[in-house]
Amino acid sequence: MALATRKNLLLGAAALAVIAGAALFAAIKGPFAPVQVSVAAAKQAALKRSVFGIGTVEARLAYAVGPTQAARVLKVRVDHGDAVSAGDALAELDPVDLAERLAGSEAAIAKAKQLLRAAEAQLREAESRNQLALANASRYRELAHKGFVSNELADGRLGEANVTRAGVDAAQATVSAGQRDLERLARERDATARQLRNLRLTAPVDGVVVARLAEPGTTVVAGQAVIRLVDPNSVWVRARIDQARAGGLRIGDRAEIVLRSQQGAPLSGRVARIDIQSDAVTEERLVGIEIEPRPAGLSLGELAEVTIVQPELRDALIVPSAAVKWQNHAAGVWRIDGGRARYHAVKAGAQSLDGQTQILEGLQSGDEVIVHASAQLAEGLRVKSGGRE
Repeated sequence: MALATRKNLLLGAAALAVIAGAALFAAIKGPFAPVQVSVAAAKQAALKRSVFGIGTVEARLAYAVGPTQAARVLKVRVDHGDAVSAGDALAELDPVDLAERLAGSEAAIAKAKQLLRAAEAQLREAESRNQLALANASRYRELAHKGFVSNELADGRLGEANVTRAGVDAAQATVSAGQRDLERLARERDATARQLRNLRLTAPVDGVVVARLAEPGTTVVAGQAVIRLVDPNSVWVRARIDQARAGGLRIGDRAEIVLRSQQGAPLSGRVARIDIQSDAVTEERLVGIEIEPRPAGLSLGELAEVTIVQPELRDALIVPSAAVKWQNHAAGVWRIDGGRARYHAVKAGAQSLDGQTQILEGLQSGDEVIVHASAQLAEGLRVKSGGRE
């Protein structure tokens, strides 16, 4: 009986030891163990600011050359890559019936001028008759006043003067109508002449042809491009920069450009334009980078990697960029408080490509922040520092 009791006690003690060991293992190494983290201290140091982005080679000044009316392409005198000067012929279009229309307009104008001259002659004749009638009416009025002729006869002469005045008004209306017709015909002729001149497409500036969009025999409509050319001196890189990193960019900042076709030969450049409006979908800002000096043979549309170098910040409070977490477009860091993870909001500033971020508000020099964790952090989660980075 005593032996059995002793055996039961030993078995109970062993079970308790196993349970205690399992609980200790769960608390130290198991699912209830603190999350292992590495920390780093905020420190005052120089921050070499730089911003990275991906862009494409584009031409700031591009021109689409085409007709102002529907026409058929007769000749195309240039091709891809051709250098042209301002005024050079690029293409010619078939005039179709424009020449006949211009000749018809000239004939109509000649006839209108002839009719106008005849109307002006009739106006002068009517004015002459009216002057004579007025003079007669005046003379007969004086004679009637002196009693040499009757008042009825004087009134008759005045009626004749009024009739000739109406003839003058009618002749003047005919002349005015002829002048309006002549002006309208002249406008139509000039428009036809402009259309005829526009059938010869010329280069608006010195440039390089980048696209030949129509071939002889093709029918094009008004505004449709036949030739596209660019000003080679306006070629630059349009880069997309993360909005979070673009705040400190300035016109004139130096840049390094690496083309996909020349990865071993980086090019120098400078920021020439910073777009005011950002892309709300990609949360990026467009930045124009001029290449200095501009090399020959650049390929439009080629991808380029851009690194914009900004002035160094001296004595900045910095932490590893991996420690800065973004939630709802606001920055923050995780810190250890009494063995538990606590999230602290901060105001982040400039960043460097070597993984450092400036802290403007929310930390002091020497404050430790969590850089990496072995599991997803949450407010109040038990953590344990495994060392500094």
